[in-house]
Amino acid sequence: MEINMKKRTLFLILALGLSLSACAPRALTIMTHDSFAVSEEVVQAFKEETNIEVSFLESGDTGTALNKAILSRDNPLADVFYGVDNTFLSRALDEDIFLTYDSPLLVDIPAEFKLDPQNRALPVDYGDVCINYAIGYFTENNLPPPQSLEDLLKPEYKGLLVVQNPATSSPGLAFLLATIGYFGPDGYLDYWESLNANDLLVVNDWENAYYGEFSVHGGTRPMVVSYASSPPAEVIFAEPPVSEPPTAVLTANRSCFRQIEFVGILKGTRNRAQAERWIDFMLSTRFQEDMPLQMFVYPVNPDAVLPPEFEKYSSIPAETSVVSPEEIAANREAWIKAWTEAVLR
Repeated sequence: MEINMKKRTLFLILALGLSLSACAPRALTIMTHDSFAVSEEVVQAFKEETNIEVSFLESGDTGTALNKAILSRDNPLADVFYGVDNTFLSRALDEDIFLTYDSPLLVDIPAEFKLDPQNRALPVDYGDVCINYAIGYFTENNLPPPQSLEDLLKPEYKGLLVVQNPATSSPGLAFLLATIGYFGPDGYLDYWESLNANDLLVVNDWENAYYGEFSVHGGTRPMVVSYASSPPAEVIFAEPPVSEPPTAVLTANRSCFRQIEFVGILKGTRNRAQAERWIDFMLSTRFQEDMPLQMFVYPVNPDAVLPPEFEKYSSIPAETSVVSPEEIAANREAWIKAWTEAVLR
C-alpha cells in the first residue's frame, strides 16, 4: 500500500510538472536596433495568441546591431534579429547569420520588397529618405521649392540645406546613396562638390540636423535631409496642435532613397517554431498597422491600413534612386571615404 501511495504521489508530481510546463510561456528574444518600437498591447496580443513571452534586446544602430549578431553567431544573443536594412543586407547574408523561412504571409508582400530570394531576410517595413523643406520660408520669400537634386545647386538655394554625415548617420548614408543612384558612381562626387560650393552644412546626426539646424525648429536652414513620413509626425506631435504640417517633401525625379528593413531567424536559435510565429506576426496586419505611429515607417503588407495622418500628410515617391544591396556592400566604405575627402576636407 505504501509503495503504491508513493508511486501515485510521484505520478501526480510529474503530471503537475508537465501541466505547468505546458502552460508556462515560451521565451523569445528579439534583437533590434535602438529605434525599434511597438505598442504594449500588440506584444500582449501576440503573447495571448501564442503563449510566447517576448523580450527585446536593443543593440545600437543598424550597423552596430548587425556587428553584434555576426560576432555572436556561434552563441547567438537572440532568436530573431529585426532591423537590418538594404544598406547592410548583403553583409548580413554574406555572413550567413539567418535561417531560411518561407513565411506563408510572404504571398501578400509585393515583390519589390523581397530582396533575398532565399527568404533568409524577410521585409517588414520601408521608409523614404528625402529632402524636407519649411513651407513658410519658401512662401515668405516667394521662392518655389526645388523639384530635383540638380535644383539644389542653383544660387537661389545657396545656404539653405543641411545634411547628415553618411559616416555617422543612417539618413545621411541613404541620401548619399540617392545621389549615387541618380548621378552614378562616377558622377556623384562632382555633384557633392558643387553642392558643397553652394554653402552646404553637414552635421553628424539626424537629431542635430532636424531639431538643431532646420528652420522649422529654430535653426537657420529651411531644407533638411529627413524622411517622407516627417510631415505626419509634425502634425501628430505638434504643441499646440496644428491642422497642417509646416513641412513638405521633395519626392519627384528620383530624389529619394528607399530604406527597407528586414527580419530573420538567427542560426543557433533553440526556439525555431516560436521565431517563425513571431515573424508571421510581424508580417500580419495587426503588427503592420501599429508600425507607422510607433516608428514612422510604412508597412510592406498592402492590406495594412495607414493611420489618417499618414494618408493625408505623407508623400510616397513614385520612383526612387536605386542602388542594389550588392553594390552597397561592395562599395559602401569606399564611397563614404571618397565623400569625406571631397566634402569635409
